[in-house]
Amino acid sequence: MASDEYYIVSSKALPEVFAKVVQAKRLLGSGAAHSASEAARLVGISRSAFYKYKDVVMPYRDGESERVLTIQSMLEDKPGVLSSMITSFFDAGANILTVNQNIPSNGAAYVTVSVNTAHMDVTVPALFERLKSLDGVISVSVVGAGV
Repeated sequence: MASDEYYIVSSKALPEVFAKVVQAKRLLGSGAAHSASEAARLVGISRSAFYKYKDVVMPYRDGESERVLTIQSMLEDKPGVLSSMITSFFDAGANILTVNQNIPSNGAAYVTVSVNTAHMDVTVPALFERLKSLDGVISVSVVGAGV
């Protein structure tokens, strides 16, 4: 059996059903559709067409469309510190993907935040400076960065 080959092809050259499968997958992922049947109906394809292509058709995301940054910070255990940090991400245009806060110990807690930086209107170093300057933020460091 031959291994899969992949191609990057403009959606203009493909049958419309492929674009509709991607739309249906987005509806399911966002919760706008509660089942594959509903998603297929909403975009105008059959359920069988959706199942036929759902695992082999996906959108291409170039490096500019999605960048994930994961930071770890040590925050003082006092009201409003995490809230001000999250507000800083929002103000920078970052989309928060995950937040994980450890239980505070000795007056501080580790918090790990992953964000999509694709639509930020500030640079990552500028964001770090904002975060470090917040009252109650003890430290900020990069855990991971990638596309």
